[in-house]
Amino acid sequence: MSTYQNDTILKMINGEQTDRFPVWLMRQAGRILPEYRAIRSSLSGFKELVETPELAAEVTIQPVDILGVDAAIIFSDILVVPEAMGLPYQMIEKKGPWFENVIANEADLKLVSDKIDVADRLGYVVDAIKCTKKELNNRVPLIGFAGAPWTIFCYMTEGQGSKTFSKAKRILYSNPALAHQLLDQITNVTIEYLKLQIEAGADIIQVFDSWAGVLDQSTYSEFGTKYVSRICEAINEVPVTVFAKGAYYAREELATLDCQTIGLDWNMDVEESRRIIGMDKTLQGNLDPCVLYSDFKSIERKTKNLLNSFGNRRHIANLGHGVYPDTDPEKVKCFIETVKAHSIN
Repeated sequence: MSTYQNDTILKMINGEQTDRFPVWLMRQAGRILPEYRAIRSSLSGFKELVETPELAAEVTIQPVDILGVDAAIIFSDILVVPEAMGLPYQMIEKKGPWFENVIANEADLKLVSDKIDVADRLGYVVDAIKCTKKELNNRVPLIGFAGAPWTIFCYMTEGQGSKTFSKAKRILYSNPALAHQLLDQITNVTIEYLKLQIEAGADIIQVFDSWAGVLDQSTYSEFGTKYVSRICEAINEVPVTVFAKGAYYAREELATLDCQTIGLDWNMDVEESRRIIGMDKTLQGNLDPCVLYSDFKSIERKTKNLLNSFGNRRHIANLGHGVYPDTDPEKVKCFIETVKAHSIN
């Protein structure tokens, strides 16, 4: 394990004593920073940036240099996994992802495979991690990530974002065997992909289950946590964080996963979550991203209230979801600096 100039986040995850809470932001790489937009505007599109290792590394490191966060997270996208499996996607400006082909029945499974050379198809992410590690030069740890199988399943069956993901859910109820077959394939590829990220230098892995909240408790247990659990059990080289947005009902089950950190969205009360999840895991989150639209004094007050809710327990300060693209970077800095100035008693 490398020695970092700033290892606060790793110490916190491991339950070691720190003098303050570590802080980083989901979607910190890009979106809000003019420096990111300058690079992005010179390219043909979002995917060119994802697939160009040197540029992906550059925007990964920008928040460390500009915002002062305690960890970098590799600039990539969760949808590189379905593309590697055989379903290419487009990222349409101001609309989001779009898949020309989707999985709707057994016949469509011929479009995808988990018997692929993951290292070859996703080598650009591996190269971006290697490049980032070199440029970071052990200043802070690097977070790698992937989408949870259920969330990837949503995009592979719906073809785009959705408020309900009713097409994805229809398969769960009408053809559960197909659902489990596709989820199993996604899980296999995801595990191999994450192990490649770790081999390339990722110090922490985060699994994003962005659409966990569209399922009820029993359905999420069967089609969601079952596969996240497989990933957690397979990844034992570095700490794993699971962020299941909207799955407030699943916190007790999430607490049983073989992971070190549970991410909380802004609807999951910190103190209640600590009671449910227990003392053996680190929690992460959970300021509402919209708080950062407030004035500076309000951001500082809300952040201090959040930090006080942590007590002196294991917690990583973060937002309850990704930072929104129209957020003022100076207000993001206010949040970060308030966290870093707060001592743990």
